[in-house]
Amino acid sequence: MKKRMLAVGLTMMLCLTSAVLAEDTQDAAAKTPMNPGTYTATGSGMNGDIEVEVEVSEDAIVSAAVISNVETAGIGSPLLDSDGNAVPNGDGAPTEVIPERVVKAQSLGVDGISGATITSAVIKNLIGDCISQAGGNPDEWKDEVITEEPKQDAEADVVVVGGGGAGLAAAISAEQNGASVIVIEKNGEIGGDTLVCGGIYNTPDEDLQSKVEMTDSVKQTLEAALEEEPVSDEHAELQAEVQAQWDQYQEDGRTDLFDTKEWYALQTWNGGDKIGDLNLVKELAYNAYDDMKWIETLGVSYTDVIGQGAGSLWQRTHNSTMQMGTGMISNYAKYIDASDKIQLICSSRATQLVKDDAGKVVAVKAVDQDGNEFTVTANMGVVLSTGGFSANGKMVQEYNTSGKWDDLSKVPTTNRFTCSQGDGITMATEIGASLTDMDQIQLLYLGNTKDGTMTKYPATVLSGTDEEIFVNKEGKRFVREDGRRDEICLAVLSQPDAMFYSILSSDGTAEDIENGVSADGFSFQYLIDNEYIYVGDTLEELAEKIGVDAAVLQETVDSFNASVESGKDEFGRTLYSTKLENGPWIATPRQASVHHTMGGVTIDTDGHVLDEEGNIIEGLVAAGEVTGGVHGANRLGGNAVVDTAVFGKKAGETITGK
Repeated sequence: MKKRMLAVGLTMMLCLTSAVLAEDTQDAAAKTPMNPGTYTATGSGMNGDIEVEVEVSEDAIVSAAVISNVETAGIGSPLLDSDGNAVPNGDGAPTEVIPERVVKAQSLGVDGISGATITSAVIKNLIGDCISQAGGNPDEWKDEVITEEPKQDAEADVVVVGGGGAGLAAAISAEQNGASVIVIEKNGEIGGDTLVCGGIYNTPDEDLQSKVEMTDSVKQTLEAALEEEPVSDEHAELQAEVQAQWDQYQEDGRTDLFDTKEWYALQTWNGGDKIGDLNLVKELAYNAYDDMKWIETLGVSYTDVIGQGAGSLWQRTHNSTMQMGTGMISNYAKYIDASDKIQLICSSRATQLVKDDAGKVVAVKAVDQDGNEFTVTANMGVVLSTGGFSANGKMVQEYNTSGKWDDLSKVPTTNRFTCSQGDGITMATEIGASLTDMDQIQLLYLGNTKDGTMTKYPATVLSGTDEEIFVNKEGKRFVREDGRRDEICLAVLSQPDAMFYSILSSDGTAEDIENGVSADGFSFQYLIDNEYIYVGDTLEELAEKIGVDAAVLQETVDSFNASVESGKDEFGRTLYSTKLENGPWIATPRQASVHHTMGGVTIDTDGHVLDEEGNIIEGLVAAGEVTGGVHGANRLGGNAVVDTAVFGKKAGETITGK
C-alpha cells in the first residue's frame, strides 16, 4: 500500500500515525508488581463476546491482542475485501488499534476510536482484567496519554465533508477529474451508514430482467400507474413515454420483465407521493445503470440474479456479493488507499463552512478528537455529504410534522448514533442554504427487536420479498409484504407490541437454512442462541417457539399458498414466486425503526446547493441523504445506494467543473 489511510494533508503531515509518547508514561516503581505470564479475558462487545490475550512481565504489558470477536466489520473489527484481506479505512479498527496503543503507551488511558467507543472501552477493560488476574492494579495503568498530535491546517482542491458512500464516491469522482481531495470524517473509519446498509442497488437491467417472467399481477402495477390522472405536464410527458414503451413491449409479444429508466423514474416519483423534484428523480433513475457500471470498475460487484428488495416495488434490485455495504466501502477504500491525491482526516468533526467576501464557500473548520481546532481550505469548493438526521431524536421530533407518524420519540433508529445527526444540514443553513422536504421521515420495518438496528437477519428477508410473509403475534398476516415501506411500518406500529415475524420456509432461495448466515455475516446458530431468529423443523414447532397458535399460523400459511396459486391476495400483494411448504422454518422478529430522512438541503440536478431565493451557493455541492427533493415522501428500498453513487459522482464532477 502506498500509505495508511490516515489524516495526512496534501502538502503537510497531519501526523495521525506517529504518537508523541514519553518512553515511560508512568513510574513503574509505583505500580503493584504483576506475576509474569499470559492471561485471557472475555467480555461482551457490541455484537457479542470479545476475547483478549495479554502477556505481562512484573512491571510491563509485554503484548496484547484481541484473539476473537464478532464486532462489525469496518467499525469494531477490520474492514475486509472479497478475499478476506484487511483494507485500510481510516484510523483502524479498535480490535487491532487499541491493544497496540495500550502496549506502546503502557497505559489503559489511550484514546478510543471515534464511532467505535464502546468496543474500544470494552477492550481496554478486558486488558485491565488481565492485569488484575496477574495480581496488578489496573487503576494504576489509567494515566491519560496523548496518542495523536493535534491536527494542523491543510489545503486541497476539493474538501469532502463526510466519508460515507456519497462522500467517497464524490472524492473518487473529483480525483478522477484531476483534483486533489481531502475527506473529513468524524468517525475513526470511513463508510458511515452506507457501511451497515443492506447494500442493494436498483436499476433497470435488460440482461438480468430478461430471465424474469412478467406475471399478470405485476402488469397491474404498471397499468395502474399509467391510468393515473397526471398532476402536471411533466407527469403526463413521463407517463406518455412509459406508455409508448409498454405498447411496444406488448406489440413485440414479450413475456420477460418490462423495465426502462423512464418507468423506474415514474415509479420512484409515484412511490414518493409525487412530492419529490421530478427532475432530481430523473437524474437518479436515468443515471443508475451507468453509475452502477462505474462503481463496478472500482471493484464493487453484484450477484447475477435480479430481485425485488424490501420496499423497492419492482424486480430491479441488485444484491451485493459482499455483506451489507462492505462491498462498496471496501472497494472505495482500496481505491483511496492507492491514490496519492485523496487524503483522509478521520476522528474529526466539521463545525463550520467558511465563505469568502464574495460569498463562495472556500474552507471548512473542524475539531479533532482532542478538541483541537483546524481549518481545511478548498481551492475549488466543498462537497457536503454528512448524511441525514435519523439518529438525532430531537431533530426527528422537531421535523415530524407531516401527520404520517403520531409520535417517534420512542421509536429506535436503524442508523449509527455517531452518524446521521444532521450536522451538515445545520452547517449549511448557517450560511443560508434552503431546505426541502424536512418533514418527510421514513421508517423501515427491518429493525431487530433488541435495539432497532438493521442487523442479524437472514439475507432473504431483505431481498426475497416474494418468498416471505409477515405475521403478528397472533400468527396472522396484516399487510402486503411487497408494499411501500411507510405503509408496512404504519401497519407494524398498529400490531400488538408494535412488532411482527417474517416467516420463511426452506423453499426457494432459503432452502439451505441450517448452513446459512445472516446478511451481516453471523451464523444462524448465533442468531438462534441470541434469539434474533427462531427455527423449527415443522410449522407447529415454530409456532410454539414464537408463542402463537399453531392452527392459526397454519391457516395463515395455507391461505397465502392459495394466493400464490390464484395470483389474488387479500392484502393486494402482487409478487409471488414460492409457496411456503417445507421445513425447516424461520421466524425473524422485527420492528419499525427510523431509517431515512428524505429532507435536507435543496440542490439542483448538478448537486449545487441553493439558497432561499433559489440561487446557487458558489463553492458548495451536496450529495446523499444530506439533500432533499430526491425521494419525496417515501424512499424506495434500494434507492439510497443509487443516490450515493449517482449524486456522489455528479458532485465530484460539478465541484471540479467537469
